[in-house]
Amino acid sequence: MNVFGVDIGGSGIKGAPVNLERGDLAEPRHKVLTPHPATPDDVAGCVREVVGNFGWNGPVGITFPGVVTDGVTRTAANVDKGWIDVDARALLGDRLGLPVTVLNDADAAGVAEMTFGAGAGRKGVVFLLTFGTGIGSALFIDGKLVPNTELGHLELNGHDAEKHASTKAKEDEDLSWQHWAHRVQKYLAHVEMLFSPELFIIGGGVSRKAEKFLPLIEGVRAEIVPAQLQNNAGIVGAAMAAGAGS
Repeated sequence: MNVFGVDIGGSGIKGAPVNLERGDLAEPRHKVLTPHPATPDDVAGCVREVVGNFGWNGPVGITFPGVVTDGVTRTAANVDKGWIDVDARALLGDRLGLPVTVLNDADAAGVAEMTFGAGAGRKGVVFLLTFGTGIGSALFIDGKLVPNTELGHLELNGHDAEKHASTKAKEDEDLSWQHWAHRVQKYLAHVEMLFSPELFIIGGGVSRKAEKFLPLIEGVRAEIVPAQLQNNAGIVGAAMAAGAGS
């Protein structure tokens, strides 16, 4: 069974049909740049472009980089503040003319990794952390999701952690892999102090280059592994949510 998934990010909006039996993209994904400012109307237009590229006519799962409760977007750290308290499910459903499910982006990626990827079969406390424009987090306890944790906004060095340790911070400050890995290490140590997880799964686009920074991280007790679905995890998880909803 194929269901469509869309992943809205701070820099790009990408989507594709997903084979829910395999947990993999059924076709190569289509990506457009996130508009700036990333207003609800402009982002909805981009989502329509991505879905329309495939001529899709069925349920669509869509991730959002912020807290989502019952289809309503409650925060908007890396997109336009006009998203706060928007009924995104209604807005995007009307724009697409299709049934829509909306959920937090890291939660979607985490569900995909816990089902088809690095977290499959793992019990105890597991975190999926996505490093990109910000830092997304998905917390699982014995395989069950605790939604909307948004731990990229934990305070680290007097600022939101994602301002210090995201991939965007690495690029904006032109940090070496070693310097950035030290920042990620401090962030992981802080999360570990609070939650004592057994496993960190590192996702986002940077997971494709895990060998450049994961071996540089020291002093964290939890196992640290790269996401197996890499930057497609959000698309897969979005489709899974839409499939479950339909």
